[in-house]
Amino acid sequence: MTRITQTRKSISVTDTATWVAMYRAIESDRPDALFHDPYARKLAGEEGEELLRRMPRARQYAGPMIVRTAAIDNLIKEVIQRDRIDLVVNLAAGLDARPYRMELPQNLQWVEVDYPRMIEEKSKALAGETPHCKLERFGIDLADPDSRRALLQRVGAMGTKGLVISEGLLVYLSAEQVSELAQDLAAQPTFRFWITDIAAPLILKIMKRTWSRRFTADSATFQFAPKEGAAFFTRYGWQLECYHSTFLDLFRLHREPSMAWLWRLFYPRWASQEVNRRSGPMTGTLLLFR
Repeated sequence: MTRITQTRKSISVTDTATWVAMYRAIESDRPDALFHDPYARKLAGEEGEELLRRMPRARQYAGPMIVRTAAIDNLIKEVIQRDRIDLVVNLAAGLDARPYRMELPQNLQWVEVDYPRMIEEKSKALAGETPHCKLERFGIDLADPDSRRALLQRVGAMGTKGLVISEGLLVYLSAEQVSELAQDLAAQPTFRFWITDIAAPLILKIMKRTWSRRFTADSATFQFAPKEGAAFFTRYGWQLECYHSTFLDLFRLHREPSMAWLWRLFYPRWASQEVNRRSGPMTGTLLLFR
């Protein structure tokens, strides 16, 4: 976990793990919390509070992160139970604590992958905690194709039916990098399901306008927002099973932003398009299968 200081004005992509952990901590404090993450505040630390203070409109945009976490939690539980998943691989796991906070089968093999420094610091922070399933962590740079493919082959052999999670990862990659990742995952017979999030081009523009200048010059910032939505993945063998629209979930779960009155003006038109959407611009969470 990359620590933030008050004197540093810019952040790196890895800092977003701290940012999102603070969102989980804030949600967990609510009496009507959609989930409870008792480890989030510890993992985020004081740096998480400082980051939310410095990032423009950070608290205003908490809702999309919260409903994304809730959607992925529910999809994980559903797929594990329904399809008897025995392997979960969380790419760019960041400060995620699902193996500790979720009720999971004891014999489930959970694998976390992230930068070596992130893995090292997270392991230290959670050293005294016990996960609910078998847990292993690997520190590599997922942008390195050779290292990534070697690791995916290694962890793919750790189970018989696998689920991959890439929460908050793809938006920082180029379309070419996402294509390579989709192919690498499809090359492993064990990986049958893939949970990921996706942003529409319009949302990407808003994110860039709001936050891109805050990232360090060497950070990738925001890149991936395919116009065809989930259809982007079909050429690599991945089909859409389920789409959770962030927009609809914000209203359904009562996590609307502060300008919700303005959003509601467009709600009927947007909702009718989102309910049955199978392609085109998407902002939300995807469950893909092959």
